[in-house]
Amino acid sequence: MADPQAALATQLRNIETKTGKTLAQLRDLIAQSGLAKHGEVRSMLIERFALGYGDANTLAHSAKTEAPAAGDDPLDAIYTGAKAGLRPLHDTVMKQIEKLGAFDVAPKKTYLSLRRKKQFAMVGPATKEQIEIGLNAKSLPEHARLKALPPDGMCQYTVRLSTMAEADAKLLAWVRAAFDAAG
Repeated sequence: MADPQAALATQLRNIETKTGKTLAQLRDLIAQSGLAKHGEVRSMLIERFALGYGDANTLAHSAKTEAPAAGDDPLDAIYTGAKAGLRPLHDTVMKQIEKLGAFDVAPKKTYLSLRRKKQFAMVGPATKEQIEIGLNAKSLPEHARLKALPPDGMCQYTVRLSTMAEADAKLLAWVRAAFDAAG
């Protein structure tokens, strides 16, 4: 199966070649355009650089979801404003999960994806008062704190936490099951 990240990287390199500009320059141009809507940005890129719809769409999306610069903490962007107070709870949960063993962390726009051979969990703010942990585990025992999700989603279960006390052995056992299943 083709690697979607590698395909995206190739497409973005090709866009740089077509436009004669680096991604940083293109992102700056988009930011300076004052356009807020995705469709407006896409149309501007098509018109200004004669990009095809797909390339313009990818570039417009990439500019909106740009990864933080090296050295920046992606959690600063995720836990901002009303959600900033959840950062200590997030850090506590992550310290517990790190005890399970090695895994990769892939920051997304609103959460962290935790991966081994495949994603085993997602951690991020759900509301201004709760963080949510999505779990990829085939079957976990029923529990009042554990919400089963419809099949074929990114996760099979979610758990919401609002206090440090909820980052307990029960939660860690559920995360362990997902961690082990992810290989």
